[in-house]
Amino acid sequence: MKLNASESTNMTAPLTMSHSRSRACALGRPVAMRYAPEARLPIVNKAAKEMAPATDAPQAARSVAGTNEIHGLDAIARHLQAPCHLPSIRGKANRECTANLLLTSSLCISLFLMLTLSVSLASEIAPADRRSAYADMSRESKAMQDDDTANPGMLSVFDGEALWNRKVGATSRSCADCHGDATQSMTGVAARYPAFDAPSGRPVDLEERINLERTERQKAPPLRYESDELLALSAYVARQSRGQPIAPPDDERLDRFAAAGRDFFHKRQGQLNLSCALCHDDNWGKRLAGNIVPQGHPTGYPLYRLEWQSLGSLQRRLRNCISGMRAEVPEYGAPEYVNLELFLMRRASGMPMESPAVRP
Repeated sequence: MKLNASESTNMTAPLTMSHSRSRACALGRPVAMRYAPEARLPIVNKAAKEMAPATDAPQAARSVAGTNEIHGLDAIARHLQAPCHLPSIRGKANRECTANLLLTSSLCISLFLMLTLSVSLASEIAPADRRSAYADMSRESKAMQDDDTANPGMLSVFDGEALWNRKVGATSRSCADCHGDATQSMTGVAARYPAFDAPSGRPVDLEERINLERTERQKAPPLRYESDELLALSAYVARQSRGQPIAPPDDERLDRFAAAGRDFFHKRQGQLNLSCALCHDDNWGKRLAGNIVPQGHPTGYPLYRLEWQSLGSLQRRLRNCISGMRAEVPEYGAPEYVNLELFLMRRASGMPMESPAVRP
């Protein structure tokens, strides 16, 4: 059987890709590629005659994501350090492929410099531009949060209601014995925490206040951070503030702690030399690993996170972020978290509470 030139080329090409597609690959756009099982050599366009030594085709097709997406610096570093596996091509095709490779590398370097080497250009979000992460969720996730019969966080709220009325400790007293009906007495309380605790001379968040009430009033042992019981009580109390505006206390004793939280928010740290502000002030609305970067407002905690498949506190989320920066992660209850939460609540002042929220 006699084959024409194009059929012959396709039989020997493990990766067939037109010049326009090779240019799309270099610019970071996904392309359709076809591999032949009997060979491993890439052909970048039909004009190619010389082939480089055998290499792994997927490595040759490695590309950089679009500029509207922020990738981890590990991936960028791997791309910059990867050896070039492009075939040797003569003439015009060689010049075009070289230009594409240089453009790809320049995009990588620009993103790398933006995230690690440049001076932070973080600026606080204007009140008119503030938005909850709820606004960026899918229709299905919004419907899950809006419907209490579908919101999985409500299961913890119901558990919290039972704990609110349970007598515990040496005094055999319940939360309701002192505070009565939570739907009345706890309205707006979560929106005002962290608050200053005079005996300790520092701010405490809602979870710590619950434990202080247990140890001092009920003479019961404190609940462990992220335990089902503490999350349930926190969710039940926070649920009573749903729709209430966040209203941090106007207490000058809190100012230096809020300033410490602000410093932590803007401080570059960890092996990746990142800060909270770099994502949540400078790059909100862009994408990170396929997800939209939120502004980082604590409007819905404790919240049910689909990634966790459970309810979690704000401290758990902060620990995730700090770990993602490859920085040293403080223990639960550390003052760094309370100071940061205080700053975040001031930053989100006036935004409505959503507890228990749902997030991806």
